[in-house]
Amino acid sequence: MKKLIVTVLAAALTLTACGGGSESASPTLRVGTLSDAPPNIYLKDGNYTGFDNELLKAIAAKQNLKLEFAATDFSALLGQVASGRFDIASSAIAQTDERKKTVDFSAAYDFETMSIQAKQGTPVTDEKGLAGKRVAVIQATVGDHWLTSTVPAAQAVRFPDYAAALTALKTGSVDAYILDQSIAEKNVTDNPDAKLVVVKSFVTDVPHGFAVKKGNADLLKKVDDGLKQVISDGTWLKLHQQFLPTAPVPAGFQG
Repeated sequence: MKKLIVTVLAAALTLTACGGGSESASPTLRVGTLSDAPPNIYLKDGNYTGFDNELLKAIAAKQNLKLEFAATDFSALLGQVASGRFDIASSAIAQTDERKKTVDFSAAYDFETMSIQAKQGTPVTDEKGLAGKRVAVIQATVGDHWLTSTVPAAQAVRFPDYAAALTALKTGSVDAYILDQSIAEKNVTDNPDAKLVVVKSFVTDVPHGFAVKKGNADLLKKVDDGLKQVISDGTWLKLHQQFLPTAPVPAGFQG
């Protein structure tokens, strides 16, 4: 009996030493993202892709992290990170003071560039023309905040996702739409029959970051370290040129 116990213990120790124990496996991190906001975050052929998601994949590869993506509404995303449903949020998230109360953010990996989108023939030429108009925004985004703070006379019509807001603009139930420049430009290309135009674009000083649960310093450090690696080896610039060729490249991201 003693010999049997020793044999079993030895086998267990050997298995652990070889990495066979469950503790040796890297946990799969759950990533909350969107499925309908190209070119930053979208679903194509069953694969979550876009600039932000491909950048996070590259970071994960540098840091030996495993990722599992799932789509949700943007308005619920940060709350789901805070509650632990997701480990990371990847969705061109602007780092605002209000959002920093809910989650922690990685170092900046890009900056917010917004656009006013409308249909051809619109009388709207800039933000002043939005006064008195029904304007689509994605709930709780920088576009939502910008509209209500910059043009309080506009009627903000809030949507949970980009697809619903785009449909409202195409059908004429709203007069204009405030959204990321890259998404606005792709809307024009992908919907030629809708006769969409980008009325005006403007760069902000608001950084984008990946969001993690407050206090998760270990994961945040891995993301930040991986981000430094993909910037220095040129991966960041390559992905930016692939997905966001018309967007400005911020200083310090040239590799």
